[in-house]
Amino acid sequence: MQAAESHGIRALVVVPTYDEADNVPRLIPTILAQAPFIDVLIVDDGSPDGTAALVKEMQKDSQRVHLLERPGKMGLGTAYVEGFKFAIKNRYDLIFEMDADFSHDPAEITNFLKTSETADLVIGSRYTNGVRVLNWPIKRLLLSYFANVYTRFMIGLPLHDATGGFKCYHRRVLEAINLDRIRSNGYAFQIEMSYKAWKKGFHLVEIPIVFHDRRSGFSKMSRSIVYEALFMLWKLRLRSLIGRL
Repeated sequence: MQAAESHGIRALVVVPTYDEADNVPRLIPTILAQAPFIDVLIVDDGSPDGTAALVKEMQKDSQRVHLLERPGKMGLGTAYVEGFKFAIKNRYDLIFEMDADFSHDPAEITNFLKTSETADLVIGSRYTNGVRVLNWPIKRLLLSYFANVYTRFMIGLPLHDATGGFKCYHRRVLEAINLDRIRSNGYAFQIEMSYKAWKKGFHLVEIPIVFHDRRSGFSKMSRSIVYEALFMLWKLRLRSLIGRL
């Protein structure tokens, strides 16, 4: 982290939200406390619980807090894409993505920063050095774990956790990907972004994290998210096979 400060690095943590009023008042200060060069961008999808209003109150006390408001639920992937475009436009060097529900521990940010000194994309892995997931039902854990095994088999992406959502990109990675062509959400979005970065020759590194089930609110998991990920894998595999012909 000291190396990042000495080189004038600017980092942005992009956090999509929908009904996260219970979490953002605690999450934002915790993220900002990790380093003075880190800003937070909340991308809120019209939360009826007043999430955006809470963020606006916090903006009065800190110029490091930013907000993008959207009219309704438009999907996790599109929220990240808008956040990434904001980061590129404002010339942030490192761009994080993480959940709003404390499933991802903000204290891990310093480990991401250190690893980013030698990696283009850092992925927080739940399945490196064993299974590092707390309080998930066994059915969901098995679904997630074997989804990642299947992903490696289908498209060769050399990650143990291709579906995880705690990441740190160098801006050059996002600039090299045509964000306007990203249409996926959920697990599929995470797979697609990492796959495109890998195919463009960027250096991907996984670091172990502990994933905690959300402290409050409700999971956004659905069958459609799972089906979309399966479709995305087949699409990427077919593109790869066609490219070899």
